[in-house]
Amino acid sequence: MRSESTSRAVSEVVDLVSALIRFDTSNTGDLATTKGERECAEWVADQLQQAGYTTEYVESGAPGRGNVFARLRGADPSRGALMIHGHLDVVPAEASDWSVHPFSGAVRDGYVWGRGAIDMKDMVGMTLAVARQLKIEGTVPPRDLVFAFLADEENGGRWGSQWLADNRPDLFEGVTEAVGEVGGFSLTVPRPDGTERRLYLVETAEKGLGWMRLRAKARAGHGSFLHEDNAVTILADAVARLGKHTFPLVLSDSVAEFLAAVSEESGLQFDPDSPDIEGQLAKLGTISRIIGATLRDTANPTMLQAGYKANVIPQTAEAVVDCRVVPGRQAAFEREVDELIGPDVEREWITKLDSYETTFDGHLVDAMNAAVLAHDPNGRTVPYMLSGGTDAKAFARLGIRCFGFAPLQLPPELDFSALFHGVDERVPVTALEFGTKVLEHFLLNS
Repeated sequence: MRSESTSRAVSEVVDLVSALIRFDTSNTGDLATTKGERECAEWVADQLQQAGYTTEYVESGAPGRGNVFARLRGADPSRGALMIHGHLDVVPAEASDWSVHPFSGAVRDGYVWGRGAIDMKDMVGMTLAVARQLKIEGTVPPRDLVFAFLADEENGGRWGSQWLADNRPDLFEGVTEAVGEVGGFSLTVPRPDGTERRLYLVETAEKGLGWMRLRAKARAGHGSFLHEDNAVTILADAVARLGKHTFPLVLSDSVAEFLAAVSEESGLQFDPDSPDIEGQLAKLGTISRIIGATLRDTANPTMLQAGYKANVIPQTAEAVVDCRVVPGRQAAFEREVDELIGPDVEREWITKLDSYETTFDGHLVDAMNAAVLAHDPNGRTVPYMLSGGTDAKAFARLGIRCFGFAPLQLPPELDFSALFHGVDERVPVTALEFGTKVLEHFLLNS
């Protein structure tokens, strides 16, 4: 890889990420109050056009939900194209809780700070830096590269990737593989000989995502009367049963391969049949929150609503439950939920996105590993399952094989998982520079 090529993208990636963070693209989940995506998307399009790209700006089903696409032609048009995708929206942030303003894009203490720094304007900035570099310098990659910058991922992609997959499949014509967020970051594990190994976690699977509404209906009445048929009580009992329930442990292929790799490197043992498997996982440190959540389904109540006056027993009570389902478990999960909530509570899906899993093999996986090793000889790529969801869910419906690969070499002491949607979200400058080099190597050998 040419050193002058690397320097161009690396030299501007921090400024690009900082500029992206300064666009307040907070996604509230409400069309009326979500903002900033159009302005950010137009800025991204301008950065690509300055480098020589022809871009396409698309609003995905609602005003202001901006998406940008650009294609770089490769040497072999007979091969399927590779898509590199990132979302421009972020979750909201309360400025008073932060050490710096969440939309300042401040660069200090070796970090770029702000909402979206790791979810996922870091990857958007790295992608933009490498895309600009390749075009400006006339580099021809081995295959077509499609760069996609998307809206509404933080609300399940209804007005982003899901809408685009349903209404504009032509934008993904010829794309056979894709890489996106929440993968490629490093996890440092101690080895029995006293050394350390950096594992780079490539996302090969993600749980299904479902937001479920529960509803209980009963007779309305005066709050002073005896009232056994109370919608609030019926719902509360069902929500409590569901929220306290532990779903069965399921060891998917991606999780099993991850645990085997960690065991091989660290000497730690993980016994899926142990009643203390969560305790064993805790030895991994903060990443155990993500890994532990991939061992079983979860159904976490998040919202409750009932009543309109203190002395009126309402006719209806509602709750919303955040459900994350292990691949292959959807039907069994729904049966289990129905048993828990009972016949007096109705349920419906507000959002229901399928799980996804692919294998950790093939040329693209080899290219990821080679790119990491080229810049970190002490690294090793391993598969893992994401407990959340990404835009890959929409693209998998189009037959695209998806991975999470947004490379970052992280300090061992950084609690990376806590930064997702957290206060003082930030990304190390050195991680951005490393990731940009790895991403370029990957794209030039994919």
